[in-house]
Amino acid sequence: MGNSILQKQPIIIEEVFNTSVSTVWKAITDKDEMKIWYFDLDEFKAEKGFKFQFSGGASPEEQYLHLCEVTDVIPEKELIYSWSYDGYPGKSFVMFDLSEQGNNTLLKLTHSGLETFPQENPAFSAHNFQLGWNEIIHNSLKKFLKQ
Repeated sequence: MGNSILQKQPIIIEEVFNTSVSTVWKAITDKDEMKIWYFDLDEFKAEKGFKFQFSGGASPEEQYLHLCEVTDVIPEKELIYSWSYDGYPGKSFVMFDLSEQGNNTLLKLTHSGLETFPQENPAFSAHNFQLGWNEIIHNSLKKFLKQ
């Protein structure tokens, strides 16, 4: 019971980066930069309607094909894309929201709609998404932006 309530809560992760909004925006929208800290994307464009896909999973044996489509873009402010899995029901949305804080940039990531994924599959648990996004934002992206 408690788990289903938790699943309806979006995952929200915030991080302040000691760099400009334009630098963070480039990191989250340039496929060559995204390959370094995010996923190995063949192509990415921050344009509404742009579809992209990539494989990812907890281990090399357990990989899922992610199907995504950009739904909203406000340059250097907001990027939203749908996030679903090939062969599985459900659709979620990932939003990156950027705002200036003096000379720094606050990035707020919100991943909503996780409850639409098959709940019997542990790979789609909110806990797994929380761990994944924490690693991606607090570790990978943070390291990348300190280069």
